[in-house]
Amino acid sequence: MPKSLLVELPERLCLGNLPTPLQPLDRISERYSLPFGGPRIWVKRDDLTEFGMSGNKLRKLEFVAAEALSRGCDTLITCGGIQSNHCRTTALVGARLGLGVHLILRGEPDTLVDGNLLLDHLAGAKVSIYPPKEYTAELGRNFAYWQEEYLGLGHRSLCIPTGASDGLGIWGYLSASQELIEDCHSQGFEPEYIVSATGSGGTQAGLTLGCQLLQVKTKVTGYAVCDSAAYFEDKVREDIFHWSRLTGNEINLSSLEVDVNANFIGPGYGAAGPEVYQTINEVASLEGILLDPVYTGKAFHGLLHQLRNGSYEGCSNIVFVHTGGQFALFPYRQNFSFQTV
Repeated sequence: MPKSLLVELPERLCLGNLPTPLQPLDRISERYSLPFGGPRIWVKRDDLTEFGMSGNKLRKLEFVAAEALSRGCDTLITCGGIQSNHCRTTALVGARLGLGVHLILRGEPDTLVDGNLLLDHLAGAKVSIYPPKEYTAELGRNFAYWQEEYLGLGHRSLCIPTGASDGLGIWGYLSASQELIEDCHSQGFEPEYIVSATGSGGTQAGLTLGCQLLQVKTKVTGYAVCDSAAYFEDKVREDIFHWSRLTGNEINLSSLEVDVNANFIGPGYGAAGPEVYQTINEVASLEGILLDPVYTGKAFHGLLHQLRNGSYEGCSNIVFVHTGGQFALFPYRQNFSFQTV
């Protein structure tokens, strides 16, 4: 059995339905893995954390929102793509807690209000949409501007980075790593690999640090949905170093194995090729599980490709962390092709 994390968890809010289920994907395993000497595939259903299927972001926001309340903040300001799962989750959490939420979104202002953006508005969040180039160039200034605006109105705000991925948000998957390993042990195994999509780095950082603190041999692999492998290798270490500075827990960064696969990004963030949509369709029809084309669909497609190539040959068990995002299916509906009989 693994040791405990041996670190004291900070204050958190109990917002999610935890622990989430761990379940086998036996039809997927039979088709893509076991016949080729590969492992049994499992899925950690973090798409079921609650708050409108908020996925992995809710685990992070349990700690981030607790910090906001401890500082006396009444407003949350955060950022992301126009179909950001994190922003949608923040909007819903703010509504639950009675906090104001302001979202700084990257996209076109005339975008159809659909998917996560629809839920942002339904939850009462204030939304500012900036074209991609302006968003990237002015993000820091926009955070400062809106924080100052709310201060002038008598509100105190907490600024949350992309995906809540920093030394505070990392607690979400640092604590989840112990839950996941305990789930696996209850099923009689310790996974050789934990895999997930990585889009801002925080989930992978928490799982990577957690497995090291638990002293298990499990390797964490992030399938990048944007940027590059080098970017995420640096970002994961950056988040862990930030956590170390915030908590005073010393970590030997050189001993961390940060594994990123950036071969399945496709056209770019928020854009996927037809093979990803085919994977989404197949997983839904075989296992009744919904993936999305921005995060989980890309990551799972990459995993299946690697399984077919024998990359996981000799492994017994792999756990895929389902980080949510199903509402992003709807704005991309035109990329699916169906026949009516």
